Amino acid sequence: MDATSAGISPKRSFSGGTANGNNWAESSHCVRAENHEHLGMTLAPHVATHGIPGAVAIVGDRDGIRSLEPIGNVAPGGPPMTADSVFQLASMTKAVTSVAALQLVEQGRLQLDAPVGTLLPDLADPLVFEGLGTDGAPAFRKAKRPITLRHLLTHTSGLGYAFVQPEFVQMRGGVAPAPGSMDSIRPPLLFDPGDGWAYGVSTDWVGLAVEAASGQRLDAYFADHILGPLGMSDTAFDLTESMKARLVPMQARGADGVLAPFPISIGGGTRGEFISGGGGLNGTGPDYMRFLRMLLNGGSLDGVTILRPETVAEMARNQIGALRAGAMATTMPALSAAVDWFPDQTPGWGLGFLINPEPGPDGRAAGSLAWAGIANTFYWIDPTNGLAAVLLMQFLPFADPGALAVLGAFERVVYAG
Repeated sequence: MDATSAGISPKRSFSGGTANGNNWAESSHCVRAENHEHLGMTLAPHVATHGIPGAVAIVGDRDGIRSLEPIGNVAPGGPPMTADSVFQLASMTKAVTSVAALQLVEQGRLQLDAPVGTLLPDLADPLVFEGLGTDGAPAFRKAKRPITLRHLLTHTSGLGYAFVQPEFVQMRGGVAPAPGSMDSIRPPLLFDPGDGWAYGVSTDWVGLAVEAASGQRLDAYFADHILGPLGMSDTAFDLTESMKARLVPMQARGADGVLAPFPISIGGGTRGEFISGGGGLNGTGPDYMRFLRMLLNGGSLDGVTILRPETVAEMARNQIGALRAGAMATTMPALSAAVDWFPDQTPGWGLGFLINPEPGPDGRAAGSLAWAGIANTFYWIDPTNGLAAVLLMQFLPFADPGALAVLGAFERVVYAG
């Protein structure tokens, strides 16, 4: 069986060519095919077995891209997946927003441990949900301490997500605010700031803090200070016409286990009441690899400095003590399955990333940084081995067993290479 009949898009030649204006001959984009040359051939059967139309898998290091493999098709019966296929990155946006905030911390325009309510009045004097009273009405009390930027960056603020925590709807009297509205991200809190870890809307507030401190809209700030300097021309909150033409259609797994079209815009672009720093970006795998390689190189890439090395080191340090990060329940199984990353460990959280304190079962070293997006997009950074990896698919629910099987196979082949 040749590569095409196995469901792998024919390998593109990147030497001297361009992909939507990005010069693939540059050293920062160079694909060194001698490494992980069987990546696509290994992953294609896993993708097909689980009924997933296609994926893009990329492995990089401090010097460039080791392997870039478009696998399968953008949709069942659709055109082949390509290196410049565009994905809704969803919560992979969080790492970019965290970097933006830390740039402003370096400049003294934001402080990690100052009450953020002085900058964001909606977060001043927050209330904590205490459960339902005997009359069935939600009960609240004042928080014991103010929310800080560090709490927001580490998901220890007490803010949650409607699709993760059942209390989210209870505390709002049984009514879930409209997605993209300010009401959807405002307190009350699930617990006092610093007393727990809960995945939620905290990074949306980080984005609003970036706007307040910089005086720029988040999309403009990203373009001027992160995406533009890094040459990430295929990453944006709002799709350009070129990006629309390459956007991978969203799919969702039905009760019969088959994926079907499910048109949805996760981030909402810049059209909502706020720009989602927690989940609004669209982009390509090669673009996101440039962002990861910048972090792997201590905050700089190709002569451009985004963060200081000491700031990147602080991002990679566990910030939450003995609290356990990475476990997520679900209130909406069609949107996301429950998931517990590294269930036999006590994962930490840095200033934007999940951190596994021990080696992972599929190869990544202790101290690796990782997160994902709800449409089954994944990444990790392994500073010990000098590697970064991106795996992009585009379907719901998140943490679908098939998606996790492909992710596990991807990681194993990365470390077997």
